[in-house]
Amino acid sequence: MTFGQAISYNLSNLGNFNGRASRPEFWWWILAMWILQVFANLIFTVLPGDNGFLGFIGWVISIILILATIAVGARRLHDTGKSGWWQLMYLIPCVGWIIMIVLWAQAGTPGDNAYGTPSA
Repeated sequence: MTFGQAISYNLSNLGNFNGRASRPEFWWWILAMWILQVFANLIFTVLPGDNGFLGFIGWVISIILILATIAVGARRLHDTGKSGWWQLMYLIPCVGWIIMIVLWAQAGTPGDNAYGTPSA
């Protein structure tokens, strides 16, 4: 899966917590979110004054993208044979993120598992 395909697929499946996501699909999405975050931070630091409406639009977009990121994270965990609820590890200070990166970086289970067939 290419960078553009990962973005397109994950935006069209932003509320889909079922199925599986390959490593490239997940990591391309994470890269896109990092790039978007850097770009948004640059824009909001350059704009002068009170950005009330733009700030509101930014929050709405952020919520949508967070939902899509949680969904692709759950599908990535499904690919390794784990439940998407493992993402609650985020709540453990410091080590939660490390545990999640290790889980996301694992190879997916070959063939079918309880969450479906491997993604293309």
